[in-house]
Amino acid sequence: MAKAVRKAVFPVAGFGTRFLPATKAVPKELLPIVDKPLIQYAVDEALAAGIEQMIFVTGRGKGAIEDYFDTAFEIEADLVAKNKKDILELVGKTRLGPGEAAFVRQQKMSGLGHAVWCARHLTGDEPFAVLLPDELLWNPAKPCLSQMMDTYDAKGGSVIAVVDVPKAHTKRYGIVDPGAVEGAAIEVKGFIEKPDPESAPSTLAAVGRYILDPEVMRLLETQEHGAGGEIQLTDALAKLIGQQAFHAHVFEGARHDCGEKLGFIQANIALALERDDVGPGLRDYLKTL
Repeated sequence: MAKAVRKAVFPVAGFGTRFLPATKAVPKELLPIVDKPLIQYAVDEALAAGIEQMIFVTGRGKGAIEDYFDTAFEIEADLVAKNKKDILELVGKTRLGPGEAAFVRQQKMSGLGHAVWCARHLTGDEPFAVLLPDELLWNPAKPCLSQMMDTYDAKGGSVIAVVDVPKAHTKRYGIVDPGAVEGAAIEVKGFIEKPDPESAPSTLAAVGRYILDPEVMRLLETQEHGAGGEIQLTDALAKLIGQQAFHAHVFEGARHDCGEKLGFIQANIALALERDDVGPGLRDYLKTL
């Protein structure tokens, strides 16, 4: 039986340069999709999957993320005084309880593998999840990490989320070399980073969700530098293949790449259109363009 996954790591130390000047003062992860920041969507996804502790790997200028998940005494007191119960309930959902959130600094930007490794003392010798908030994987009925837990519970080992991308786009992603297929679970035989479409082994692209065996931390301990001179998570994951069960789970839902301006705008429109309060008005407006 697979060991329970209780902890999730959120790498949030990046500068957010694609969204400057907005991110000069506001962490990219706090930019809103409609009225909820990106990081909240990722945390809600983790909570829905049964995660008990959120580990945020932050950097300089990211203190607002810690404040966001804390109690806002002044705001809440004002809402109570004005009897704004609906808004107070929404604000209450942003609060993580004592011990449910931990924060660790990544002092230098040395790649995703390095960011994950910074959380090693907090994850300990347990399996853990990694969620990249830039990737908004939207399925309110069954969020991505919950879908992945099904594969993890059945197969054990490590699991990554993938989506099918157009063949012409394989050079933008880490692509899975697939093995045996069983429903949404696909055996991972290897990874190829950003292959040309002609040489890509599949069109299954990794999209920023992982359930990882603690052995990956021991592999990252070597601080081996890969592409771009950075410590790459995919390099460590490639070494796990053949040593333990390793599967990809095909995500069912909508994927929005909110690390890019266009994807961020599209996510705002798509999620707003689903809502009763702003959807009808937005739909009417879009028809006028």
